[in-house]
Amino acid sequence: MAADGRPAVFPLPPGSTIGIVGGGQLGRMLAMAAARLGFRVAVLAREAESPAGQVSAVEIVGDYGDPAAVGRLAAQSDVLTFEFENVSAAALAAAEQAGAPIAPPGRALAVSQDRVEEKSALNAWGLATTPFAAIDGPEDIAPALRRLGAPALLKTRREGYDGKGQAWIGGAAEADAAFAAIGARPAILEAKAAFVRELSVIAARGRGGEVAAYPVGENRHEHGILRTTTAPARLSPALQADALRIATTLLEALDYVGVIGVELFELEDGRLLVNEFAPRVHNTGHWTLDGCEVDQFEQHIRAVAGWPLGPTAPLARVEMSNLLGDEANDWAVLAADPKARLWLYGKRDAAPGRKMGHVNRLSPLT
Repeated sequence: MAADGRPAVFPLPPGSTIGIVGGGQLGRMLAMAAARLGFRVAVLAREAESPAGQVSAVEIVGDYGDPAAVGRLAAQSDVLTFEFENVSAAALAAAEQAGAPIAPPGRALAVSQDRVEEKSALNAWGLATTPFAAIDGPEDIAPALRRLGAPALLKTRREGYDGKGQAWIGGAAEADAAFAAIGARPAILEAKAAFVRELSVIAARGRGGEVAAYPVGENRHEHGILRTTTAPARLSPALQADALRIATTLLEALDYVGVIGVELFELEDGRLLVNEFAPRVHNTGHWTLDGCEVDQFEQHIRAVAGWPLGPTAPLARVEMSNLLGDEANDWAVLAADPKARLWLYGKRDAAPGRKMGHVNRLSPLT
């Protein structure tokens, strides 16, 4: 339903309302992109004066799993989207059944929320992943290790992010401790990937099925948290084409609308494995804010609103660095750097490891 009670008709005209489930930094940058295109934005946030709420027309405070709160957001919106995957698929499904258009589709959200279901679906679509096993209890770990080899990575099936809910296992003797360390929850055990680097591709699919992809980025993580993305990555045209093939396969299999982030492992023999996908704008796509003609946030708004997708050509080579914790306190120095573009998220508390902002450093395309 449109915000005025009538069925939404795409493309949405300027003045329509985009509803965003989630009040964090991704919602903030989505709201800023939507406002530039003339849309109103309503957000559902867990607390008042959230990063997204600070730059939106309407902020509703409530839990993302509360169907009533999601329903209040839907009642004020012409289309709903979400800024991260740890929201209630059931609450969004209820809003959709009540007539609220939702993009990306609920199926993409549901698949991405369960790591076993996600990797099973990827394999069913012909996309290679690391070998894996479902783990329901510590007794499942020893037989899985015999098949997958050690060390292997134990992850919660749901909700882990930025290295949380993960533990490496070097042998069967560590099974009980590792399972306890991730909260004794249903898990997935993944074989260690012998990769040479981590890559990602950000792509979008419009309501008419058109696809637009950005150049591949190269990522560096520390302690499970993304530190830098450099894009365009230096890689062969064949590898770039394979990354686009993977992203397009995902988008079409899910009948997707919006931006998707796909994390990849490049192996020594040049093959690409899919690590995971995120049904939303993605941290590894922040470089597009200053490095592309149309960034990933505007692209997502264009897609969910039914507008034409924008060009994805790079204007510069960019190194994006996350600012964690008190690193954001160096804002004055960063703002004085003529090669740096500073983005701060409006968060009040600078906890260690918390993403407080990022900086894009530009250099010529060569």
